[in-house]
Amino acid sequence: MVLYRARHTQTVNHMHRHAVGSFFSHLIFQITYQPGHKNTKADALSRVYSPEPDTNEPDSILPPSVFLAPILWQIDEEIRAATLEEPAPPEVPTGLIYVPTSQRLPLLESAHTSPGSGHPGSRRTLSLIQQKYWWPNMVRDVTRYILGCSVCAVTTTPRQLPVGKLQPLPIPRRPWTHLGVDFATDLPPSRGYTTILVVVDRFSKSCKLIPLKGLPTAFETAEALFTNVFRNYGTPEDIVSDRGPQFISRVWRAFFQLLGTSVSLSSGYHPQTNGQTERKIQEISRYLRTYCSQHQDTWSQYLPWAEYAQNSLRQTTTGLTPFQCVLGYQPPLFPWSGEVSEVPAVDHWFQESERVWDSAHIHLQRAVRRHTETANRRRSPNPVYLPGDKVWLSTRDIRLRLPCKKAESPLHRAVPHPFPDKSRHLPPGPTTTLPDFTHVSRLTVKTSH
Repeated sequence: MVLYRARHTQTVNHMHRHAVGSFFSHLIFQITYQPGHKNTKADALSRVYSPEPDTNEPDSILPPSVFLAPILWQIDEEIRAATLEEPAPPEVPTGLIYVPTSQRLPLLESAHTSPGSGHPGSRRTLSLIQQKYWWPNMVRDVTRYILGCSVCAVTTTPRQLPVGKLQPLPIPRRPWTHLGVDFATDLPPSRGYTTILVVVDRFSKSCKLIPLKGLPTAFETAEALFTNVFRNYGTPEDIVSDRGPQFISRVWRAFFQLLGTSVSLSSGYHPQTNGQTERKIQEISRYLRTYCSQHQDTWSQYLPWAEYAQNSLRQTTTGLTPFQCVLGYQPPLFPWSGEVSEVPAVDHWFQESERVWDSAHIHLQRAVRRHTETANRRRSPNPVYLPGDKVWLSTRDIRLRLPCKKAESPLHRAVPHPFPDKSRHLPPGPTTTLPDFTHVSRLTVKTSH
């Protein structure tokens, strides 16, 4: 066996070559020098293959007549032109295109707003861009752009906690000084009545149910309150109501201004402000459904019993029934068959009433504190706005001149356009150009790019 090599064999032996020599010891061969130009086969196999670049364009298998126009991405051409002024840094990952500073915003707009992407979130927009492009601080720039996208702000369903901590109403010191009023409407006619004026005492939770023949005016509402409530318990210090036409009229304000009673209106589309009255209406509706579902035109006959039943129930907040809190005793649910006791002294009655009211006030404080802590667990803190800041106003409860007016519709935008804020701080509600008064939970901060 003869082995040819292109270089002369070295005569110096090393230790590791003895192992190789022992491996070939059972073979009989001779190593002979041969120049490379003569040892062509072995020399060709030992060289690194480097083909010459092919400058010929591949032939198209389709005729030119079927091509309408070449597909070119304008953003790529602009990035390539901008790279001449701002060259790519050496840390650009292999296979990605560096985006100069001047072309980052157009690229973000193209990747985020095109119909093919559909205004995705930060993560998905970032994943789309990272497939082909790169620049420093991509995550920060993409996040800022998504937060400032006005289309996403008005079309994305909000999933954060409601904004605004609970602002409890003042706790009264005695019964029938702080009231809540509202209407239960659209009832079937019963002896000519179709509406119930519900009045709730926020201290004792006692209620007065006044049937009315239709929705009254502001003066008729005030007159009904004076006839059925004020003549028995005196004029209150404050009345809470929603923003119905009766309660925002000048007649309503003028009437109670002369009586020395303050008028408190709830935030726009925020029924929780007058939540005690709203809850009482639900209880009364349940009572009437229980006894009048088969004969719905008899509900007015059961209305006094519904009031009596509501005032006989023990309230969790006070630990007492409304009768006990207001009268100092609990009237029997049925006629009393025992012996008639002596009438207690007047001073004893006042002392007992004062003790009952103090106990109710303590229970009210505990209930308000417990309710506030529970509600704030599901709410985020009140944001602080500066005068002139723009906020998004929710149209969930606003009637729009659109073909689809339901707030639950997939085509309904959650917020229309920004309004300049006129207030410094927003508890419990800010002042905007539209509407007059809005609860802070209906607003979202507008972020600019």
